[in-house]
Formats: sequence, structure tokens, C-alpha cells
Amino acid sequence: MAVTDEAIEKIKDMIVSGALRPGDRLPKESELAADLGLSRNSLREAVRALSLIRILDVRQGDGTYVTSLDPQLLLEALSFVVDFHRDDTVLEFLAVRRILEPAATAMAALRISEQQLDALTAQLDKLGDAPSVEDLVACDLEFHRGIVQSSGNSVLCSLLDGLSGPTTRARVWRGLTQEDAVGRTLREHRAILAALRDRDAEAARSWATVHIASVEQWLRSTL
Repeated sequence: MAVTDEAIEKIKDMIVSGALRPGDRLPKESELAADLGLSRNSLREAVRALSLIRILDVRQGDGTYVTSLDPQLLLEALSFVVDFHRDDTVLEFLAVRRILEPAATAMAALRISEQQLDALTAQLDKLGDAPSVEDLVACDLEFHRGIVQSSGNSVLCSLLDGLSGPTTRARVWRGLTQEDAVGRTLREHRAILAALRDRDAEAARSWATVHIASVEQWLRSTL
């Protein structure tokens, strides 16, 4: 194992074991290196790597701290990785989203508040019947994010947020080339919203599946 990898593993073990907890300040570099049997250079590289993926927070002049380890913070790294996808893997990302998002939508049907439903309705009303593709995609992202956040599962919400990147291009492309894609998307949004208002988890799950599968099916036919 490379010395930097070993250093990362040792710091990880301290966090997983509870020796370091969210918000804790790490010991001074010289002390921590001695305690872990590491060189200061390898420790420094490990800290730099762990700060990039939001495990550690290096504060100049103050020290290095364990972050909150909140799922949304940690899964920001997923969004970064997803941005490097190749065009031929978009279908794989959509397939994962088709598994996760309907489940989150079904969960939201039992938890979403009337105020949240009213906000989603107002969002769709403001968009109108003939929005631009760009406005529709922006609304689509916020619409689904609002629903998934209502599922009550922060990990699921963060995962789906991270997976939305590559599917955005697919939705834009679809809106520019497929007849009635905008109208179909709006109708599917309304159907999902109606199922949520009825507190019908299975109908909400089904409409969310149809909504994602229609993009996936179209994209599969064009690649």
C-alpha cells in the first residue's frame, strides 16, 4: 500500500471508530504523524486528499477539522465524478435513476405537505403550457428535487441530486428533437403531482417510472 493510502486509511479508521467525531479538530500535524507512525509528508497528502472529498476541512491558521459528514456534503464528490461520464453511459445513469427515483416519489406521497404540494403546483403553473426547453429542464430538476427531498431520506436525495447531471443533457437533447416532448413532460409532471395529492404511493411510483423510462426509451432509440 502506498504511504499516502496508508495514511488515508489510518485517518479513516480514527473517524469510523469514533476517535475523531464530526466537528473535531485533528491533533497537530507533528503529533498525529508520530501517533500514527507516518511521515509528515504522507500525512499532509492524506489530509489534502480527504479534504477534496469533504471528509476533512482545512482552515488556514486554525487547523484541520472533521466535517459534519452530512450525506449531502459527502456525496458532492459523486456529482464531480458523474460529470466525467461518457455519452454512452448516460443510459446507465438513467437506469439507476429509474430504480431510485420512483421509490423516493412513493415515499414522498406519504410525507409531502400540502404547502409543498401547493409550491410544486405554482411552479408548474408559472412555467405555462409552452415553455422553452431550457426553462423546462430547469423546472424539471427543481420539481423532482422538491419531491425527493420530501421523501425524508437525505442519502437518497443526495444520490439522486448527483445523478441528475448526465440526464440533463439527455432531456435537453430530447426536447430539441422529439415531437411533443415538452407537452409530454408537463403532462407527466401533472400526473405525478395528482398522485401525490391523492397520497397514492403506487400511482406516484408508476408515473415517476413512466416519466424517466420515456426519456430512457427515446435515448436508447437514438444512440
